[in-house]
Order: sequence, then structure tokens, then C-alpha cells
Amino acid sequence: MWRLLTHNVTITLVVLGGLFATVALVDLDGLGGGSDKPPPGVSDDLSTNDMLAMMTSSDMDSIAAGVVAQAKKNAYEKQQRDLKALREKAKRDKKAREKLREQQERERLARSNPSAGQNKKYARKMAALKGWDRCWDSLETLWEHESSWNERAENPSSGAYGIPQALPPEKLASAGADWKTSSPTQIAWGLNYIKARYKDPCGAWSWWSAHHWY
Repeated sequence: MWRLLTHNVTITLVVLGGLFATVALVDLDGLGGGSDKPPPGVSDDLSTNDMLAMMTSSDMDSIAAGVVAQAKKNAYEKQQRDLKALREKAKRDKKAREKLREQQERERLARSNPSAGQNKKYARKMAALKGWDRCWDSLETLWEHESSWNERAENPSSGAYGIPQALPPEKLASAGADWKTSSPTQIAWGLNYIKARYKDPCGAWSWWSAHHWY
């Protein structure tokens, strides 16, 4: 028996068996043991009693829980209000941009009004019939500021309409049923308005220069 145990082959087998067992233990610890490791900051030997103690120490009554729930509710409702306010602001900003674009387009069309030259010819002849030749420059400048001599000009804020910017627009109807599109009709009304209010275009322009309306 002693010879068998001390035989070279036997000794070799025993040594190899020990090595394989050691390697197997190391591999198992490296592969499977890692999943049982506690997360950082947690004790390696946290017992069931420790866990129960932690949960017991954080017990709260319904009032305390209600305070937390209310805070969460308030936070959620505030978030929804903030989101709603942002959406409404975006809508307002969009409407403001669209309104500005519309106004700019109206102003562009007014400046490029192809009938402005003809409208001025009508006005000059009609003003001359009233004896206002000397006030032509004042009339031309006045209605240039008001409407750029566009018979379809409309103030988006006040609703004033036409070459003389009548307000309300329906007042122009006293000069003719075609007041919406007829520049002579609008000019006739505008000249009568100026005569009744300022005596002549010179007086109307003088007033406009000081007040920016007439």
C-alpha cells in the first residue's frame, strides 16, 4: 500500500486533481458569485433582520403619506399648468407673427398700389373744383400717410377704410353705393369731411402733423 501511495504516477494524479479543483472554485466564484454581491454602499452581510429593521424605521402614517402624495400631486399639476402656458404662449406668438405678416403684406400692397396715380389725378381735379389748388401738396401727403392712396386700404386695428380712411367705413356710403371700390366716391366723401372739420386740406394736414390722425 505504501508503495502504491508513493508511486510517482499516483502522486502526479493527486497533484493534478488538487489543481483542477482550485481552478473550478475560482471560476465558479468569478462567474456566478458576482450576481450575489450587494450594490455599492450596502453591507456585504445585510441580514433579513437588518432589512426588516430598515423598513420598520421608515414606516409612516397615513397623514405623512398624504403629505407626500399631495406634494406629488401639486408637482404634477404645476407641470401641466406650465406645459399649458407654454402651449398658449406658442399659439399667441404664432398669431402675433401671422398678424404682423398680414399687416406687412397690406402695407406692401398699399405701397405698390397700381391705381394710386389715377386716384391722385381724380383727387387733384376734385380738390381744384373746391378751390383748393394751393393745398394740393397737403392733401397728397395727408392721404399718402393714411392709405397710400389705396381705395381698398383697411386699418386692421380701427377698421378705418379707403383713401380717406373713413371710420366707421359705412360712412362712405353717403357719397355713393359703390364706396367700397370707387376711388372718386371715397375722395368726394373725404373732401367733404375735410371741409366740414378743417375747412381745407392745409388745415387737415396741419392737424395731422400735430396729432397723427385727422
